[in-house]
Amino acid sequence: MQINLPSCEIKVREQNGRREVFDFLRRRYVALTPEEWVRQHFTHFLVEHKGYPTGLLANEMELRVGEKRVRCDTVLYSLTLQPQMIVEYKAPDIAITQRVFDQITVYNMLLHADYLVVTNGMQHYCLRMDYDRHSYEFLSDIPDYKTITNNR
Repeated sequence: MQINLPSCEIKVREQNGRREVFDFLRRRYVALTPEEWVRQHFTHFLVEHKGYPTGLLANEMELRVGEKRVRCDTVLYSLTLQPQMIVEYKAPDIAITQRVFDQITVYNMLLHADYLVVTNGMQHYCLRMDYDRHSYEFLSDIPDYKTITNNR
């Protein structure tokens, strides 16, 4: 599956007739879907190329919106365990639309993160929130971890 991220070592296996990929953050094998392929490459990219600590990244974080339960694809926490970044993944053949941004915005209403990232493995969008001005700014690149921690 072609994506616009650096290559990395990903463990894939066949188990009970289905393909699985090892999620190094959850430390277990999970179903290999196109979205999961993007998640694994993107989290490796954050750790290996942008300096994000694995201990502060979490995949599939469950949130409650009223009675509804939703899952954030990936959350980066600060050293004080406050959400700093939310990442939403889509499969490479899924277009990044306003609906995807609406989805991550709902999650951010609960988490109040400083950065929001949306990617389908081909296109990557990063927003920095400005809560004082009730606005956001699109960034030209995914910031490295040092940049994020210096902007707090």
